Amino acid sequence: MAAAQGRRSDGADGMDEPKETEGGVGHAEAAPPPFRAAVEALRAARLRPQIVVEPTRPPQRLAPYAYALEATVVDGDQDLADGRLVLLHDPAGHEAWRGTFRLVTLVRAELEPEMAADPLLPEVCWSWLTGALQARGLTYGDPSGTVTRASSHYFGGLAARPSASQIEIRASWTPREGLGGAPDTAAHLAAWCDLLAQVAGLPPAGPGDASVVTLPQRRGPQSR
Repeated sequence: MAAAQGRRSDGADGMDEPKETEGGVGHAEAAPPPFRAAVEALRAARLRPQIVVEPTRPPQRLAPYAYALEATVVDGDQDLADGRLVLLHDPAGHEAWRGTFRLVTLVRAELEPEMAADPLLPEVCWSWLTGALQARGLTYGDPSGTVTRASSHYFGGLAARPSASQIEIRASWTPREGLGGAPDTAAHLAAWCDLLAQVAGLPPAGPGDASVVTLPQRRGPQSR
């Protein structure tokens, strides 16, 4: 994988290729300046070194313009958590978004089964997202999402495997648009990486993250 200062690949960035290329949807020549500025800010973002980020193919038909990143929280040769962040842009505006941009995310990690059974876990996980955005001083609107916990138990020929529990956060929100119509996507990416680190069980990167609730236990790292 590659990263945005943590580590970023030299692969396709989605802005120099035609429609449906890795990273972005929409012709570079036709992309509105706010979308181009938002994507360039994502590409230039400086992130903590444990988070590996690279462009990936975004979903199609959700918006006229889209750009997507995938990330993994890495400790040596082990993956602690992973996720995907998609930037959507509709220059005409979108009624459900109440804006022209929307950020959509998926974050997941494995947990100890007893922690997955905690009835407060969904609320805590949602607070990680809102807390990460607030800690970065970001203004956003119309947040929505789900927190899902799932457990796997193995039988028969797979009975030797330990039970596994996973937490999954799916969310979207409308970032506030700044000067020129582009949101501060670099700051939103940094907040999203704070969420990834939180789910992975990493310590806060700085004083601004101290207010985010931490999970007392998590499953050990998974081999890559």
